Amino acid sequence: MRKGRFPVPAGVTDWSIAVGVVVLLLGTGLSGAHPSGGRELLGSALLAVGGLVLAARRKAPLVVLAVAGLSAVGYQAAGFEVLAVSYLVAVYSAVRVGHFAVTLAASVGLLAVLLLTAVVSHGGPAREAVTQARTTLEIAWLIAAFAAGEAVRQAERRADEAERTREETARRRADEERLRIARELHDSLTHQISVIKVQSEVAVHVARRRGEHVPEALLAIQEAGREASRELRATLEALRDDDPTPPHGLDHIPNLVKRFRTTGLETTLTIEGHPHAVPAAVGRTAYRIVQESLTNVSRHAAATTASVLIDYRPGALAIRVDDNGKATPDTAPTPGIGLLGMHERVTALGGRLRTEPRGTGGFTVQAELPTNGAP
Repeated sequence: MRKGRFPVPAGVTDWSIAVGVVVLLLGTGLSGAHPSGGRELLGSALLAVGGLVLAARRKAPLVVLAVAGLSAVGYQAAGFEVLAVSYLVAVYSAVRVGHFAVTLAASVGLLAVLLLTAVVSHGGPAREAVTQARTTLEIAWLIAAFAAGEAVRQAERRADEAERTREETARRRADEERLRIARELHDSLTHQISVIKVQSEVAVHVARRRGEHVPEALLAIQEAGREASRELRATLEALRDDDPTPPHGLDHIPNLVKRFRTTGLETTLTIEGHPHAVPAAVGRTAYRIVQESLTNVSRHAAATTASVLIDYRPGALAIRVDDNGKATPDTAPTPGIGLLGMHERVTALGGRLRTEPRGTGGFTVQAELPTNGAP
């Protein structure tokens, strides 16, 4: 059932229809000419069964069609001259989901059986005329049920095709935008990063040839240039790929921490819990959280130490990055693009993120990412 302002569950609708048909059949059958005794009880039971089975018309339309048809034959053979309303609803439901040929064959067979039942059960020319009129009416109602079911099926098919077209258009536009971003990144960043990388490597090479001491800062720039080049290349490949799989995950965090040590930031890494495989999206997000946190520490915190904690918990992965920088509980941090991106990544996985100054000074970033059912 499509969503509306006040959506009604499909099961409630089906049971309401089934109960309504039962009431209609029993009311019509018992108010008119009908048998007595055991045949009345049997016919009434078949009327009820033929209506109640409609509650399963979405799950098993052909089974419902068969049961409703047999019930109609049964209660008319018992002496109830009631229009097979439950069978008409079953016909509509079966045609709606595409069982046109089977439903048509079953309906032709049912009409023949009902006609034969009426002829055998009732004799005389008057009864024959009534039987023919009723048969004509049943054929008309069957045609109407077929037409309604087919019309609804075609309308739903066109709606589904329109939805697929919208999704394909949105996907194509997303692909075009992804490629545009890739071109922009390539045109704007590749040259500058390559210049930084080449110049830092030349400076290190010249200093070593002269036998001079290479400053740690210059080595850090060289390594950062190499890493930025690798990151940019991987990002461009991911943007151009239909199924992007960025390469960095939990396994790359130790090397990340080691690189920040070369910048002069005393960084430690602690692993707690029992390490185990986590979904790729969780691993990538954990890496980005640590990377962005340590980058902020080295750029803005004026810190000398930073600690990274990876805690494997049942059903979750916890990450914590602390520093001893200048942040205090009285200073409210201004969220930048890095923190906002971090929050978006964590929220997309259904996790929690907390970023705030520590009571003892410095800043803390704490994230908890669910590992059960993460994409």
